[in-house]
Amino acid sequence: MFSIGKKTIAPYDTVSYIKQMKVTALIADPLIKDVTRYAHGKNLTESLVIVLKEWVALKKIKRLNQSLQSRPLQFKKAYSAKIIRAINRKK
Repeated sequence: MFSIGKKTIAPYDTVSYIKQMKVTALIADPLIKDVTRYAHGKNLTESLVIVLKEWVALKKIKRLNQSLQSRPLQFKKAYSAKIIRAINRKK
């Protein structure tokens, strides 16, 4: 048995207890309608998870783009497409 605060839970329940969070949120009805229409989840919870995952992925891409903008990729002087193709074919 594990304790989290005053609540005691069985070991097999800890994984789902720790990896999920129940949330109450006040969200405007038009936004909820848009989320369910575009996300195509089975229910509102699944639709929200889909939308949040996509939003996080977009933010990560935006941060990567900003990083590449400030520090662009640089190829080695000995870079050759022919050499790279040969390396890839060996794999």
